Amino acid sequence: MSTAAAASDRRTLIADTAIALVAAAGLRGLTHRAVDSAAALPAGSTSYYFRTRTALIGACYRRLAELDLADAEDDGGALAGPGGPAGPPDRDAVAAALAAMLHRWLTTGRARQLARYELSLEAARTPELEADLHEAGRAARSRAADLLGALGATDPRASAELLVAWADGLLYDRLAGALARSRPAPDRAELAAVCRRMLDAALAP
Repeated sequence: MSTAAAASDRRTLIADTAIALVAAAGLRGLTHRAVDSAAALPAGSTSYYFRTRTALIGACYRRLAELDLADAEDDGGALAGPGGPAGPPDRDAVAAALAAMLHRWLTTGRARQLARYELSLEAARTPELEADLHEAGRAARSRAADLLGALGATDPRASAELLVAWADGLLYDRLAGALARSRPAPDRAELAAVCRRMLDAALAP
């Protein structure tokens, strides 16, 4: 493995470990020393790659965005882009793929999404993090705009802002909202119906 590849792998390991620590203990659990220990790295490794806590959190933003886009490509393919081997997307296919992704984030990916909310709130308190968070969020909105444009949106960018906000609100409500603990287990069919309603609303003239 080349030196550059090894450094890239080490950075990814550090970011993944930092995200897991935030999910488990909140931001109070995120220190360079804690990441070194949890990742079984030599002392000082995390501070070597990310000198400050701000830099470490910025790496978390970028890694979360990368993982979320990878999930979009995995869940049915309809969220991966405006076309493909099966041709242009249709609303039902996109709704089903979005529901699959949300179901993943509400179940096996739950911890990662909770960490994302914790880390996002930090940017509201730390101006130096705003640019990193903004950049991390652009990819999802760009992907959504491409899909909605292919589905006939008259203003894909504005429609994408709505769709992403609604999906994020649904996630937050079911993961951390006041009624989150009393809700039934996530159901893909119910999520698909909700996602179809969100798509229809986002695509309305």
